[in-house]
Amino acid sequence: MRYRKKPVVIEAVQWSGSNWHQVLEFAGRDNIYTTGSDVFVRTLEGDLKASPEDWIIKGIQGEFYPCKPDIFEATYEEVIEDE
Repeated sequence: MRYRKKPVVIEAVQWSGSNWHQVLEFAGRDNIYTTGSDVFVRTLEGDLKASPEDWIIKGIQGEFYPCKPDIFEATYEEVIEDE
């Protein structure tokens, strides 16, 4: 059997390695934290390290998780809002 992923719009911000305040504002203190220079995202499966250039995604149930740039680019495309 084959399945297609349902179209869903997500929110995301890319961790550049230096935009901590933007990532923190996006995900909130309950969902993301640092230890030294490392950034961790609290996910439903446990805490995961986010590397620079990873995307931090807010899922459809309000959960957060990091995503590698190549997977993000293959899975998502930007939504252009109608004016």
